Amino acid sequence: MLDQLTPRPVTSWIRVDPTLAGTLERASRAIARLDQALDGHPLLPAFLYRARLEAVRRQAAVDGQLIDPWHLAAVLEGLRLRMDHAMRIIDRGVIFDAARHALTLHQWLTVPDFDQEGEVQQAETALATPEARVSPLLSAALGVHAWLDRDGMRPPIRAALVRYWTRHRVFRAPVPLTGATALRAETPWAIDAWVPVFLTALADEADDARQMLLDMERAWFSARRAVAGRRSNSRAAAAIDILAAAPLISATSLAMGLGMAVKNALELLTGFCADGITIEVTHRSKRRLFGLAGLAPLRDEISPPRRPEPGRGRGRPPTIRLEVEPLLAVPPSPERAMT
Repeated sequence: MLDQLTPRPVTSWIRVDPTLAGTLERASRAIARLDQALDGHPLLPAFLYRARLEAVRRQAAVDGQLIDPWHLAAVLEGLRLRMDHAMRIIDRGVIFDAARHALTLHQWLTVPDFDQEGEVQQAETALATPEARVSPLLSAALGVHAWLDRDGMRPPIRAALVRYWTRHRVFRAPVPLTGATALRAETPWAIDAWVPVFLTALADEADDARQMLLDMERAWFSARRAVAGRRSNSRAAAAIDILAAAPLISATSLAMGLGMAVKNALELLTGFCADGITIEVTHRSKRRLFGLAGLAPLRDEISPPRRPEPGRGRGRPPTIRLEVEPLLAVPPSPERAMT
């Protein structure tokens, strides 16, 4: 009787892969922390913009098309690349191919055309596995593997994943987590080995995205402190809020958002640059764009195009100059100040 009442060791009946369980737990934890941090956040629109840029950068890298986040942001915002005549044709082709590929990936995530929308909807059906009711993350991993194993294209399943997260309430906002690095060439394709890699990639993306949000908050608060103490009728604080919510902004767009003259808005932005609050990303006398210092995809090392050193000849890296085309629409300022 006592033998029958004695509990059996746990290991005698549990047959769960510890690697799979560990990666599933980590991904769930990272995603939950990110979703909680984003709930009601006043910088959510700006975060989603930058998160899409980072998602596209990761996807393009795995697809063999390396593109710098700032380069991608510039192209998406309508900045036209002007390259030196001395640049080799093959170098120009590499740059334009990477930009074209990144733009296409961004379109799949944001505004797919009619044909693309049909493929995304087909990819969504691949994610509707029976496991979805038990574990949406595991179901997503199995669905992505099955889709790609049937020679499905990558962009549709990536776009379908973003919709899947919100449909199954994994995220309350369309956060573009796609597990891009799980599709590296060296990753084993056997499903038992690939699913943990995919879940790890999701966890890494969620952790990086949460850190990006924290960096955005820090840059916003730092800029707010830098303009504190100005006269009561100063527009500096309102300008900081608009800059925090916008990826890039021109003096004209800022003037529209603040209801002031373009000349005054430009003076405000120029003063911010002198104080280290903003970064000018175009370095031109006309059609200038600005971004809040420290916010992705803008990077601290952004600097004006370097002039050739006297006496330096062949071997100098080609200079890429950016020319602004359309102006940016002003996004709404944050709904509430964070504490």
